Amino acid sequence: MDFLTLFGIYVAVVLTCIALVCKYSGHQQTPLGLLLDKFTGIFSPWIPQCLQSICYRTMHRLFHQRNNFFLYLHLLLEVVVYGEFSYEVFGFCLDMGTSSISLCIPYVLLAVKSYLFYLCCSRDPGTLTKANHTAELKVYQYDEKLFQQGVKCSTCQLVKPARSKHCRVCNRCVQRFDHHCVWVNNCIGVQNTRYFLLYLLSVCAMAGNIAVLTADMLLQAVLRTGLLHAHYIDEQGEQQPAGPLFIIQHLFLTFPKIVFMLGFLVFVFFLLAGYSMFHMYLALINQTSNEWFKGKGHNCQHCHPYSAHNCRTSYNPFRGFYHRGILKNLGEIFWPLCPVQKKRN
Repeated sequence: MDFLTLFGIYVAVVLTCIALVCKYSGHQQTPLGLLLDKFTGIFSPWIPQCLQSICYRTMHRLFHQRNNFFLYLHLLLEVVVYGEFSYEVFGFCLDMGTSSISLCIPYVLLAVKSYLFYLCCSRDPGTLTKANHTAELKVYQYDEKLFQQGVKCSTCQLVKPARSKHCRVCNRCVQRFDHHCVWVNNCIGVQNTRYFLLYLLSVCAMAGNIAVLTADMLLQAVLRTGLLHAHYIDEQGEQQPAGPLFIIQHLFLTFPKIVFMLGFLVFVFFLLAGYSMFHMYLALINQTSNEWFKGKGHNCQHCHPYSAHNCRTSYNPFRGFYHRGILKNLGEIFWPLCPVQKKRN
């Protein structure tokens, strides 16, 4: 099996896994999720019904019920990456003169990320209970568009405070509900959004740092072996200069695990960087993922699309009802609003 075929299989497997996560984590309208739906519709008639039933139950168990599968998968991927980095890349970098401080940064980031990961998993996201329900009703105003006053949760039998939502996975109502994250096996809500944002940034920093160190090691290996000026004999017996594809294949054959690890880290970095930027954008405008997805297609309630009447106020549909300015929005993430309690005499 040549390099291009193996690399194509690798990319196909990664994209398939991402498509499954997009489809079954509740965001079916993503491009990869829609593409998976098309493939499923085409090939489902040839798939035995019993196999389809098993796949459905498995996906339902993984994405729509609380379980620790993705926690273990997260830790497994981390152990594999850091094991490979410590076993091979660390030694090569030391031999090539990389400073010890630079090589210790990934382990510092790992400690920071692990602590934030623990907080995301263990901290209560802001569960609504009968004890705090009355107070939480006073925290946010109803916008009467996404959140109407007096609507009761059919499961918890409590009037929903503004910005809250019932999580069907955790079976609880969460104040300022963002989404349920399968990777931390917990909801992201008012009390742990700050940890989740810092966790995403720390994972990006960790993946990017290891990727840079690994890429530098491979670059130094290419420079030291003189591959940039090397030549090879092609199938016609003619001498050809070593181009980028030849160098990549050589590195793949010489350092196969390191090259695959680097490809995985680069993919994870760009994927999480985009996801982190999206959540940072939501934090800056004081919106949640739930509100962003529900708010698609909602315009200003004072403007009519079929009339000449336009709202004269400074309404901005991209900011949302709860936008209070960038600094106050960020402050609300890191210091959640609390209901004002009257002092007892």
